[in-house]
Amino acid sequence: MISQEASSTFKRFDGLDTLRAVAILLVFAYHYMVFVSGTPTFGWVSTVGWTGVDLFFVLSGYLIGNQLFAGIAKGKALSLRAFYIRRILRTLPNYYVVLALYFMLPTVMGGKQPPPLWRFLTFTQNLWLKPGTAFSHAWSLCIEEQFYLLLPLVIVGALHFGRSMSKRAAWFALTGLILAGVALRCVLWFQYGQEAGGAVEGYYPNIYYSSFCRFDEFLPGVAIALLKNFHPRLWERVVGWGRTTLAAGVLATAVLFYLLANYYYIDGYGYGFAMTGFGYSLMACAFALLVVAALSPGSLLYRVRVPGAASLAAWSYAIYLSHKPLAHIMRTQLEPWGLGEGTRVAIISAVCLLGGWLLYRFVETPFMRLRDRHHPTNFHTADGARTRQAGGSLAGEPSR
Repeated sequence: MISQEASSTFKRFDGLDTLRAVAILLVFAYHYMVFVSGTPTFGWVSTVGWTGVDLFFVLSGYLIGNQLFAGIAKGKALSLRAFYIRRILRTLPNYYVVLALYFMLPTVMGGKQPPPLWRFLTFTQNLWLKPGTAFSHAWSLCIEEQFYLLLPLVIVGALHFGRSMSKRAAWFALTGLILAGVALRCVLWFQYGQEAGGAVEGYYPNIYYSSFCRFDEFLPGVAIALLKNFHPRLWERVVGWGRTTLAAGVLATAVLFYLLANYYYIDGYGYGFAMTGFGYSLMACAFALLVVAALSPGSLLYRVRVPGAASLAAWSYAIYLSHKPLAHIMRTQLEPWGLGEGTRVAIISAVCLLGGWLLYRFVETPFMRLRDRHHPTNFHTADGARTRQAGGSLAGEPSR
């Protein structure tokens, strides 16, 4: 749910816009099924639409990782203050507006009881969250905010205490953390994954919404950023295989969509062990292949600008926050009219798109301009000597 890189120092990639647009469409299709129609209105897309959040996680891992690693690779010193101010101005205004509406107009926004306000304000709402509460879709934003908090701290800590980070150590850490996420989900599946004894009631609070079980999905995106900025020769070779990477990513995604649609949850049994333990990480890796393809000049995903994708990508964060209550409001208003499903889909989709645009235009955009005017970079702007001394670099990789 992160915006495209606003700084002029970063090239804009149409392929990333396409992926971000796909992500919000997947989420909308899933939520429409769950909260509006009660049936898979968009077919298999509705069934697997929840993976749009996973795609957002991978994109966030790459975009934030690339912003940080690109400066560090050039010897710049990361400013935690600047980074967090930029994140606050990017994510909090939209979030606070929608959050205020949920607490001020609970009946209009869905009529469900929200968790305590402090959990939203501290971005801990997702921890042991029970399904069916108001503004429950903010769970993924909570995990993203936790990621934004921790990643720069880890990087600064590694640079400070280690003076220079070993590239090998960074890769070992990423691999180990992904395996840790897999292992944790496998262990928790035995407690919450099966229908026997009603154990599946704990699946969402303890696995699906859990930061500890979903954090690893950011890491393939971080790995792409690490490869791009600290292994430039290898990166040039990788992006030269754009068509192959795209084919591999599409094939892997299609296979996983099929498996998730048929074996993620099995009636009479519960959540599939393999899909729970390995499925989330494998889905993130498949999406990471698509991200690499979006960055590869030879890939169709890189070269084709899909009409409307850039706008939908720009509005995606605002749409994500606002589409569920808007869909609920419109469903309630349209029920007495007896409209056909196609007409109802068109109207609700248009209203959600309009609501997202309004939030983007009148809340998000002014704060983004404020951010870019007063805090245009994540790094210190001191003289080069101080920057190089404080910033550090990955061992074996000269500052560029």
